[in-house]
Amino acid sequence: MGNRRVTKEGARAVKPDRAAMAVAIQDFLRAAGLSQEADPNLHETPERVAEAWATEFLDGYAQTPEEALGELIRAPRGSSGELVVVTDLRFQSMCPHHLLPVEGRAHVAYVPAKWVVGFGRLGTLVDCFAHRLILQEDMAREVAASLSRVLGSPATACIIEAEQACLRIRGPRQRDARTHAEAYEGLLRRDGAMRRELWTRLALPRR
Repeated sequence: MGNRRVTKEGARAVKPDRAAMAVAIQDFLRAAGLSQEADPNLHETPERVAEAWATEFLDGYAQTPEEALGELIRAPRGSSGELVVVTDLRFQSMCPHHLLPVEGRAHVAYVPAKWVVGFGRLGTLVDCFAHRLILQEDMAREVAASLSRVLGSPATACIIEAEQACLRIRGPRQRDARTHAEAYEGLLRRDGAMRRELWTRLALPRR
């Protein structure tokens, strides 16, 4: 058979309690001196916030990298040593320090060994970690390490460019600041011809 499914490894059982989350938001609003009764715009805010966090911002905890990558496909003959690169994978995340949004794009690369995955699955892998409370640097490391482990790839990379709300709208208020994080596994850890090839591809004009 050319394809195979990987088993579920390292699953982290996280099941948000939406009712408890809504109560916590009610307490937060009350502690901030805001009245749900006095302001009609806040009437359903706790429930809305709980649903958004449970289903969109924290749903990455319910998925493993194996599930995100899905069915593995037998690598094409002769593809060993060739870079697969997908750029500009858009993502949204939440900073674990201030619970403020992070928006950015990830560039993901790997060298096939036995297995490859569909290009769209690389975006799903990025979201698997982006939809957690995670630092940008850790997210890059997790994506690169997961590709190395699940695909058995000899060389992987994840490069992330992002706009951090906690840097742009609070504290120093650096509105034009962009943050960058890089992670490499295997052969790409060395600053050699393969890494230079990767960065050459990343420098191509984007639309």
